[in-house]
Amino acid sequence: MITIISGTNRRNSVSKKIAHIYQSILRDKGQEAEVIYLEDLPTDFVTTALYENAGKNKLFNPFRELIMQSQKMIFVVPEYNGSFPGVLKAFIDGMKYPDAFRGKKAALVGLSSGIQGAGLALSHLTDIFNYCGMHVLAQKPKLYHIEKNLTENKLSTLYHGLLEEQVDALLTF
Repeated sequence: MITIISGTNRRNSVSKKIAHIYQSILRDKGQEAEVIYLEDLPTDFVTTALYENAGKNKLFNPFRELIMQSQKMIFVVPEYNGSFPGVLKAFIDGMKYPDAFRGKKAALVGLSSGIQGAGLALSHLTDIFNYCGMHVLAQKPKLYHIEKNLTENKLSTLYHGLLEEQVDALLTF
């Protein structure tokens, strides 16, 4: 099972648009994928679903179960203040450790308005997933100046091609 995680809880985010594009690329290659939108997380999950409350939040548990069932995950990661959104870290912390990620595979896509394409964010996230025992695909598209390369729901030819290449690599990973 493949799951795409839109890495922010910001409404109408670019991450959400990229997650949809990624899902359509997978579908074109005959692969179905679920999408998790962090904007759909329960607003109180940080205090009701983590640590001593793990597994107790009935609204958060379906997210935990979907990640447990997933064998491959794609994280669409926007750059926030030189790293990734805190809500994504809290989401990861809410998963069953170490079973949620150990031995599974991940692909990371970085997005930024600036020129770095979320490179630092992807590095931080790779370190976390390596610690959790997850295998991270080395090919990590860094989509910089995203606003200049995304119109409506269509990526530039270059960026769309980078995602297609990553999908091909992920499917054989």
